[in-house]
Amino acid sequence: MDKLVIYDTETTNSTIWGSIIEVGAVVVDKNLNELGKLNIRGRIPEGEVPSAKALLVNSTSIDLLTKGNYSHYDFLGAVENFIHKCGQSMFIGWSNLNFDRRMFHHNFFKGNRYPYTIHVSPNREHDGLHLARAAQTLDPETLKTELTEAGNESLALESLARKQGFDTSQQHTAYHDAYTALKILRIIKNKHKKNWETFLKTSTKTSVQTLLQSEGIYSIFENVKGRNMIYLTSTLHPKYCFHPNYENWGYLWDLRRDPEPFLDLSVKQLRDTLKKFSPKALRVIKTNRAPVVLDKEFALKHKPYSDLDLGIIKKRASLVRNNENFCRNIQIINKELADEKEQTKTQEDLLPEETLYTKFIPNKDTALFKTWHSSSWEDKLRLLDKFQDKRCSWFGQKIIYQEAPKILPPDLYKNIKSEIARRILSKNKEKWQTINMAYTEIDYLRDQASNRDDEIELKKLDEINEFIMSIEKKYEIA
Repeated sequence: MDKLVIYDTETTNSTIWGSIIEVGAVVVDKNLNELGKLNIRGRIPEGEVPSAKALLVNSTSIDLLTKGNYSHYDFLGAVENFIHKCGQSMFIGWSNLNFDRRMFHHNFFKGNRYPYTIHVSPNREHDGLHLARAAQTLDPETLKTELTEAGNESLALESLARKQGFDTSQQHTAYHDAYTALKILRIIKNKHKKNWETFLKTSTKTSVQTLLQSEGIYSIFENVKGRNMIYLTSTLHPKYCFHPNYENWGYLWDLRRDPEPFLDLSVKQLRDTLKKFSPKALRVIKTNRAPVVLDKEFALKHKPYSDLDLGIIKKRASLVRNNENFCRNIQIINKELADEKEQTKTQEDLLPEETLYTKFIPNKDTALFKTWHSSSWEDKLRLLDKFQDKRCSWFGQKIIYQEAPKILPPDLYKNIKSEIARRILSKNKEKWQTINMAYTEIDYLRDQASNRDDEIELKKLDEINEFIMSIEKKYEIA
């Protein structure tokens, strides 16, 4: 991979219901030398209620939120164009696979854009936090770190920036955080020259799947209750190494456990036995989350593996991998547990915004996206009937309502506005941010700011409160 894009986002709220309002990115070559950048802001979409805490964290004033050069629609278009212009690249953020990636998925989904643009082949995606975790576990001197309140090493970006002596005056702005991540990655690459390329190898789902189906003993890295851990693991039988319900979950066997006493147990006996283990005998590895996987030599330097004879380790790995019935029983157990969990889920109907991962957008519709975006607003309205997926039609209607409301037929305009009003004026505790929830959040943040005598923050909260009131006034007559 000749090009990397180190990126960050700032948002108004959570992944499904919030919006990206800022993207910062630095494009670099394979040696992490700068080639280009992106630093762009967009306005909040019409009808969305932001989180006051999010706006305080990313220093977003109401003027920035409502008067920027780009509407949310144009902003997403500009970001999508940037991603396409980068060409074949690896995208890396900081804890991005837990948050930023999902924000892009849902914002592009709701924007009638292909949701997986950042990591669809030939692009790849990795996570700076995963790289830091592996590097720090191999060599605790890689980065200077602080301790969390629980006494564990902190790899939070802000904390690392502070300890490395970087300027943090612009922290939590997207470009600043992206550039900070780049500087930390440069330190990691410099101190782990031999392993840097290996760190990056598992940045695609296919590469991890291939590894899980190979015959091997590997070092993997996890964060368990705030602590960075290394495990020596072996692959399972290639037919039964993946979760039967969750296609992105694979399994490895922790080689501190001798599998021999469990090979002939019944499914129930094995399930009861595995439940008792701490640490767990089975380590979950998510194929779409860029796990760092290295040679066995690294975990062999750590206890309890350093106390084991290499011959014993190889024998355990062979027993697990070559026992088809044992691995099949493990898969049966995982299916039973997943099915039981599914039965306890609420059966309430999902709103269109919540269905990205439960139903694919038809190829016919994704092929129409480019034409739809390049059309006039009048033609966009006419083209809505061409979408096979009703979700795309709904999102398209909402985009037109936000960007060119005057071209909507009066009944359709009223229906969209009424649906937005129904959601944001709800008195219940909803999954999305309502007006009531926003006021409650502001009151809580005011109390905290008052206790600190923070007049600047109190003034910001007053501005946010006035903005929320203006949204309420507009939609209470819908």
